[in-house]
Formats: sequence, C-alpha cells, structure tokens
Amino acid sequence: MEQRPGTTCLPDGTKVAYATAGDGPPLLFIGGWLSHLELSWALPAERHLFEGLARGRTLLRYDRPGCGLSDRPSDVEVSLESELDTVAAVVTAAGVDRCEVMGSSLGVPVAIEWAVRHPDTVSRLALYGGWARGPDIAPAPLREHVVGLVSSHWGLGADVLTDIFAPEASTGTRSALAAYQRQASSAPTAAALLALCYRVDVTGSLEKVRAPTLVVHREHDRAAPADQARLIAAGIPTSQLRILPGRSHMPYIGDVDALIAVIRDFLGLPALRRTTAPRLTARQRQVAALVTQGFTNREIGDRLGIDERSAEGHVERIRIRLGVRSRAQVAAWWVATYT
Repeated sequence: MEQRPGTTCLPDGTKVAYATAGDGPPLLFIGGWLSHLELSWALPAERHLFEGLARGRTLLRYDRPGCGLSDRPSDVEVSLESELDTVAAVVTAAGVDRCEVMGSSLGVPVAIEWAVRHPDTVSRLALYGGWARGPDIAPAPLREHVVGLVSSHWGLGADVLTDIFAPEASTGTRSALAAYQRQASSAPTAAALLALCYRVDVTGSLEKVRAPTLVVHREHDRAAPADQARLIAAGIPTSQLRILPGRSHMPYIGDVDALIAVIRDFLGLPALRRTTAPRLTARQRQVAALVTQGFTNREIGDRLGIDERSAEGHVERIRIRLGVRSRAQVAAWWVATYT
C-alpha cells in the first residue's frame, strides 16, 4: 500500500500537507500531538496501524501547521479553532462531504468538536486514547514541568515523552520515535501544542454529539487517564466504551492488532489476516544501513565495491520493497527495525 500525497492552503496561505491511502469510503484520521506524514509511513509500527485502518477505507491523514510536511511558520497559531480550520481545509481539498472520523490523543477533542459543529459530515466517530478536559490529564506542576522541558530541552523532552507515551515499545522503536518527534516539529511549536493538550476542554460538547461513537482506551495509559474515556462515553448519548489492556498511549504501540480489530468491527469492516513485514536481502540491508548513516549513492558504491549506478538501483529497490519515497524514510525504517 502506498500513500498519495496532496497539499492545500489555509485562508492565510499556510500550506497544509495531507495524504490518502487505501480504497473505499473515506475515513478521516485526526492525529495526536505531533505528526510527520513521511516519517510515520516509514515507522513499521505506525504504518501497520494505518494500513490496518486503510483496508476497505480511504484513510485521510494530515500534518497540522507547524508539523511534518506542512508549513512551519515561527508564529503558528495553536488553538482548538485553528485545529478545526485545518480539518475543514483538508476535507475540502480531498473532496470529502461525509466520512467516518477517528481521533487519537489530541485528535479526540478536535474530533468531538468537529462532529458537533458539522454533524452532517460525520457518519461514525471512533475516539482512541483521548480526553475531554485537558486540565485533568495531570496535576498543574507536572503539566508546567513537561511543557517547560519540551520548550527548553527538546532533545531530552522528546526522550521523556517517548518513555511516557510508549513504555511497551522496543528499543529500536523508542529511538526512532524520539528522533521522529524532534523532526516532526520545532521546540516552540511542540511546546505550544502540548500546552493546548493540557488546556482544551470540550466537556460542554459531549451531549451534542449525534454520530454513533466508539470510545477506546488502554487501561493503564500513562499519558491520558482512562477516567477521561469514561467521562467521554458517559457524556455522548450514542457511545460505547471499550477498555483494552495495555500501558502505551500511542495507538501503534502495544497490542496494535487488538485495537485495529475493535475499530474495524465498529466501522463494519471484516477482520484482517495478519501480514508479514517486508524483508530485505542481505545486500539491501547493507545498503539501507549506509543510507541511514547519510552516505550518498557514490559513497555507498565505494564502500561496497560496486558502481554508483548499482548502488542507486539498490536504494530504489529498497524504497519499492518498503513502500516509501525517500532516503529519510528508509533511515527511519532501519532505526526502528534494526537498532
């Protein structure tokens, strides 16, 4: 499965990147705190989640302003209203009139508010790992400490948040996630978005949601307490609640297949067969390792005793095998898989 990239603009001219994958009725995915369309597709764990959602649906994802492939203005606006404006721009550009919506983490309050303000556009609503009242996620001193850490020490902040968000991740995936967060956004934007997570409050909108809603949460989520899922489910009249085992906040860490199965069942999609991860030949693994170290095709050829054209051919076949488009994606896949 491959992503199909696209771009649109907000009224102020800010470019917003989006991508679709799969075929079928549209499923809008409103993601969490940070995103990067290109690198997330290269991270095996995250891609496994998205491909699981995209089989039988056209999955629509985007990078909010300040993140990933979207424009990164130094003074990016961060608010619930700006989040909704971005969703509006993306669904319009993608030609989507009515769709299913899945929100994850910060995407949950955004999805709730979108469903309330645009009820005719949402056929079903799936909410994972989110909250309705940000101030209740953690005590105020802890919230202030984490935002300050991200703002002043982005490298350390990314490592700390990876520990909180993905305690069940493998060593390689944790390393790739920390690097992914740092590449997905600047420190000021990451801190501003984290502050939005902690202040957003959509409790007043819960009773106004009319779409059939599934609320899913992991029992021991370290970033968002399960009590928030219970609050959301109690407030939305048409909701059902599923609490799954696990500690990881990120949907693609832990028992991902169980989460995919619950979401697909709610959307009326058949269960999936397990798929095998792409495999590289021994030579391709050598080349991918050198790509990860930043070597050019000519330098790879010199290292392996082959000509530059042969090295270029290996890199191209690796990209095709992994279903990615860039050397950065190859590097992200390598770190998550082999470190």
